[in-house]
Amino acid sequence: MTTAAEQWKNDLDSWAIPQEILDQAVEKPWIHPPALFEIPEVIGDSLSHQRAREAMPIGGTVLDIGCGGGVATYAITPPAAHAIGVDEQEAMLDLYKSNAPKYEVTVETVLGQWPAVAAQTPIADVVTVHHVVFNVGDIVPFLAELNSHARKRVVIEAPVVHPMSNMSDGWKHFWNLIRPTVPQAGDLISVLDQMGIRANIEYFESEILLDKKVEGANGFIRRRLCLPEERQGEIDAFLEANPRPDRRQLAVIWWDIQ
Repeated sequence: MTTAAEQWKNDLDSWAIPQEILDQAVEKPWIHPPALFEIPEVIGDSLSHQRAREAMPIGGTVLDIGCGGGVATYAITPPAAHAIGVDEQEAMLDLYKSNAPKYEVTVETVLGQWPAVAAQTPIADVVTVHHVVFNVGDIVPFLAELNSHARKRVVIEAPVVHPMSNMSDGWKHFWNLIRPTVPQAGDLISVLDQMGIRANIEYFESEILLDKKVEGANGFIRRRLCLPEERQGEIDAFLEANPRPDRRQLAVIWWDIQ
């Protein structure tokens, strides 16, 4: 019988771009506009921030996995007074540290991929993980180290469906490729249950940082679809006729440490 963790990995593997399409790509498709990781002047509140904040003691410590610029961290400082950021990109950690003075918190960073760097990462009161889990095939060690690094609570935020789902119509239009509809965030509850962790899941809607809000956004989408620059006009026309959504459904998965 396939376990929930094995099913999660199999479902994620189904999102791989076919090799014959990758071979035609002039540029690597997996790019992330840096502007998407910048912290807004005012961090809007969300259910994920609330679940992290309510478990955080005054003067406590937050550990942010895949921290980027630190939205998940700085939304809860205060009450947190010390921040630990983990990211595999040095540029993200530099951004994370540069944002700390505004929120008057002490900060430390760990360079590397979770859970490979778990042994060198301090334990914190609350562990936050925003928009990372859909990149993790080997999910059990990832979740287990989150659990072992939190004194009070783990809070995971993720889109309800795969983050690339909003481009499925583009893959169908340009490549006649049908994209998967699994896994979904709720599938992690089954994984956690089989690990012996009783987790909660709640859903909410949020505005999203659309690529179209970033300078040259349509170009990023073209590259993600593995299309060459000379087809940019076709992309522009397609996106005008099929605009990206302004909002999306998110899930917050959280559990308290027993």
